[in-house]
Amino acid sequence: MTITQQELESRLWDAANALRGPVDPADFKTYVFPMLFWKWISDTWVYEHNEALDEYGDDLDDEIEADFHRFEMPTGTLWSEVTGTVVNLGSEIAKNFQRIQKANPRTLAGVFGDAVWGNEERIPVSALLALIKAFNRIKLDPSTVSHDLLGAGYEYLLKNFADESGKKAGEFFTPREVVNLLVGILQPEPGESVYDPTCGSGGMLVATINQLRESGKDHRTLRVYGQEINLTTASIARMNLFLHEIEDFDIKRGDTLRKPAFKDTAGAVRTFDAVIANPPFSLTNWGADLWATDPRARFGVPPAQNGDFAFVQHMVSSMSPGTGRVGVVMPHGVLFRGGAEAKIRQRLIEKDLLEAVVGLPPNLFYSTSIPACLLIFRDQKPAERKSHVLFVDGSARFVKGKNQNVMSSDDVNTLVEAYRTGNDPDGEAGANVRLVPLAEIEANGFDLNIGRYIKVAAEEIADLGTVLVAYADARQHRIDTEAVMFERLAAAGIDLSMFEVPSE
Repeated sequence: MTITQQELESRLWDAANALRGPVDPADFKTYVFPMLFWKWISDTWVYEHNEALDEYGDDLDDEIEADFHRFEMPTGTLWSEVTGTVVNLGSEIAKNFQRIQKANPRTLAGVFGDAVWGNEERIPVSALLALIKAFNRIKLDPSTVSHDLLGAGYEYLLKNFADESGKKAGEFFTPREVVNLLVGILQPEPGESVYDPTCGSGGMLVATINQLRESGKDHRTLRVYGQEINLTTASIARMNLFLHEIEDFDIKRGDTLRKPAFKDTAGAVRTFDAVIANPPFSLTNWGADLWATDPRARFGVPPAQNGDFAFVQHMVSSMSPGTGRVGVVMPHGVLFRGGAEAKIRQRLIEKDLLEAVVGLPPNLFYSTSIPACLLIFRDQKPAERKSHVLFVDGSARFVKGKNQNVMSSDDVNTLVEAYRTGNDPDGEAGANVRLVPLAEIEANGFDLNIGRYIKVAAEEIADLGTVLVAYADARQHRIDTEAVMFERLAAAGIDLSMFEVPSE
């Protein structure tokens, strides 16, 4: 008996709500996703076992049965075998997660994350029992829930957890309209490799697969790779890809700027056909001290207090020769900030690697209200775009939401079409889209501020965006300066309680 999308989403959200009260909503994902994944592989294992039994009957042995299973479940690790435990339930769950991971070292090592299941301060037994009871209402084998349905349910939970987490959501979730816009622009094809150096929960990698599926192309030949610094989030990404029936992927945990995980045999960063990411904006502690001799810094070393162009250069270094293209979400400040960033920006433009700048509406993201943009780079630009940069203003294409603004699918499709064709969607030449020669950009001191090159469709929004960017930069500079000042005062033995430190 199959379940509907609405029923599945309702029951999954009931499971999450079972934790409400004793568990902070920002931590729901830490517990709900491992339990969901475990329930899925358990129910699927039982379903596969019954299939094998139906086919072979009394002739079924362990060797034959192994061919039916995607994952190995050691005796005693199935959901039904563990969740009835009365004593030390949390510790028993953790112990069996370890057993499952050990039995599947190539596929599931570390997949359940690092939650301390036996810590009753974090997750009381009552909350754990309520979570189990909620999941007992959901059968997750292939006869009840298809991969498409389950993948959509996972995405539903991710979105809801992001809504619950507020600004913390920016660490693991990029609004799906932004993801779909980037994927639509980069247009991955069957057989290609796709890499996200700050993959979060894996949304961009999943979206590339979904786009190929929806267009009727063979998604199975697409190879996807990701790196994520947060252990819990990296685990969520791996579960996300498994639940979307994606087999050929590699998610590594680690700091992309300090220790890139994907390298070739010569030790250089590995290259990919499509590189796509939404890195943390204006990261302060990003490892600038290591970049003076880093080959990725061939366009310059970014400021120690701002890692935006470190991510850009890492991604550009990761483009495959010929086919490589990059799509990255950035704050507007990268378009016009001076100093070391201006020199890096100039060199990227002079090398003719920057293909397009796409302005986004304000307040799309959980972590910040400032407007952002997409920077599109190509190793080999089309002939008609060589020595030019395409500017697309999408700042007015949004629907106002309660907490965040949203872009409709029509808005996304319109901007993808504007990028592909170079034509203004409103039919007014230069109003929202313009192909600008590099000579004009050079005459403007390599400033990429969108308002310099096209008639801004929503001037008030653009003006507000510029002000917000300037304010955010100034505020961050004040915070950093104060931190250094108070550090020095403390080192000098001065009592800091005499100072009134502004709260943030």
